[in-house]
Amino acid sequence: MRAAGGRALSAVLLDADGDADGPEWERQVPERLLRFMSSLPPSVRTGLHAADVALDGFSVLTTGRRAHRLPADARARLLRRLVRLPGCEALLDTVKIPLLLAAGASRHGARAVRPLVRADPPLDLCPSSEWPDTARVDAVVIGSGAGGAVAALTLAASGRSVVVLEEGRHFPTGELASRPPLDRFADAYRDGGATLAWGLPPVLLPLGRAVGGTTLVNSGTCFRTPENVLRRWHRTHGVEVADPAAFTRHLDHVERLLGVGVPDPSVLGRNGGLALAGSGRLGWSAAPLRRNATGCGGCCECVAGCPSGAKQAVHLSVLPAACAAGARIVTRARATRILTEHRSGSRRAVGVEAQRPDGTAFTLGADLVVAAAGALHTPALLRRSGLAGHPRLGRNLAVHPAVSVAGRFAEPVTGPGAGPNVLQSVGVDEWHHDGILIEATAAPPGMTSFVLPHLGADLKRELADAGRLGLLGAMVSDRPSGRVRGARRPVASYALHAEDGDRLLRSMVHMGRILFAAGAREVLTGIASDPSVTSPGALEEVLRRTGRRRLHLSAFHPTGTAALGADGGRSPVRPDGRLRGAEGVLVADACLLPSSPGVNPQVTIMALAHAVTERAVARDG
Repeated sequence: MRAAGGRALSAVLLDADGDADGPEWERQVPERLLRFMSSLPPSVRTGLHAADVALDGFSVLTTGRRAHRLPADARARLLRRLVRLPGCEALLDTVKIPLLLAAGASRHGARAVRPLVRADPPLDLCPSSEWPDTARVDAVVIGSGAGGAVAALTLAASGRSVVVLEEGRHFPTGELASRPPLDRFADAYRDGGATLAWGLPPVLLPLGRAVGGTTLVNSGTCFRTPENVLRRWHRTHGVEVADPAAFTRHLDHVERLLGVGVPDPSVLGRNGGLALAGSGRLGWSAAPLRRNATGCGGCCECVAGCPSGAKQAVHLSVLPAACAAGARIVTRARATRILTEHRSGSRRAVGVEAQRPDGTAFTLGADLVVAAAGALHTPALLRRSGLAGHPRLGRNLAVHPAVSVAGRFAEPVTGPGAGPNVLQSVGVDEWHHDGILIEATAAPPGMTSFVLPHLGADLKRELADAGRLGLLGAMVSDRPSGRVRGARRPVASYALHAEDGDRLLRSMVHMGRILFAAGAREVLTGIASDPSVTSPGALEEVLRRTGRRRLHLSAFHPTGTAALGADGGRSPVRPDGRLRGAEGVLVADACLLPSSPGVNPQVTIMALAHAVTERAVARDG
């Protein structure tokens, strides 16, 4: 049988009409789906192609016609047959996630963006194809995200020669403004955003791969590290730099670099307004979230890279300052290993070997190597380098597991006619003492972590009505119960702790109460067996009989896999950021966090990177 080309999935799961007389957006869905699938890992791409072909084959066997050729009533009957097959409904619910991305992009297209007049600040960029096979510098920083950018700036400002190696490429704001959100999403994320932490349930864990790392595609929400977290790190883990009184200076430095502030109330949007209204009526603590996006026009496309340049991701704020101080950035360069030698009875870093996209290698000699490839990829790098002697390397993974619910309102909340909306606008910290943080979230259609319910014509109706949904998401401060294995390609696993699962279920009750208090007619639960409720009591009853393994989880904040601490038996990294077991290797990314910070971690990661790199500068002179 010929490949179905995404048409079977589109026709049956979304009831999309591919005929010439059908709506244009429905005809576009298969093509957009195939384009998006090309960015996914081979195993995921193969699975989706197989599902498409199998669905088409099932249609031919049972109806004599290919799925996309069936009339609407026949497509509905085919879907009813499918969902009666054991395990098939759950499988189709998973397959529909990339389909919703493609459908949302096709139906709504790009939103208008308020342009900013300032141009991107200059960066000293060099593609790896043009970089020499051998070179020598004082320091090599592996990774250009939150931690790597700060480390590069701190080292370059001290007068050292610095090269930053980045596996991804540079995305200028002009390019982001000219491309639809889904196309940017597919390019700027590693594996098209399909990274998973395996477990029951699995956790979607999207990671950026670009100059600027995940800061290019995050929400821009900026929290200072809570004092109770710093006290725990200082007293329990022996992290001297986390002394709250001293750490304030590093937090202040990062906030100045990013231009952190409260957004203009005019762009908070109706989604944020509903969160404030509902929380206010319940007497619960809520406030606008601080962000690094002065001048934000509320286009709500942060997750695909800011198309106006308002969000000051590190490629627009920190890295330009590093380059102005002399740092250079080599793009499309995958660090394969840290080179070491034995000197005076100890192992010492002497440089980095990296690979170009064409498979050729180059080396950079350096006396200091900064590992800042992120919580999944730094442990893999250290294993490839023979520096994984510590038994806790790759363990201690925390992710801030998150769930979301949606309230259906009478009037538009997002999309055309609803006005501007900030991606993450309002935080509800009423239960932060319980490890729960709720955030009002609005995203381009299909790009939210909330998965619309139903299949077929019912799913298409939900997509058409998505503009009237107000979304809330909750993350919990979790026990570090995950692990990263692998060297060539990291593989993450995560076992949701029972207490964290209970917190997530409680958070869904809280979010439902906020939405109903704000005037929602019904609340969509994200639970396939009970997709919607019309009262807080009904939501509580649904969640009482829902096990944590049935939750749809996502997470955006992997941390802790090379934690710093004074206990050499538990912490792969010394309290000052130096890797145990080798000299000349500094860790300066999310790996360092000894435990979950309980808030969006970008500012914390950057402040820790500043603290440990500043100490390295002072120590080495």
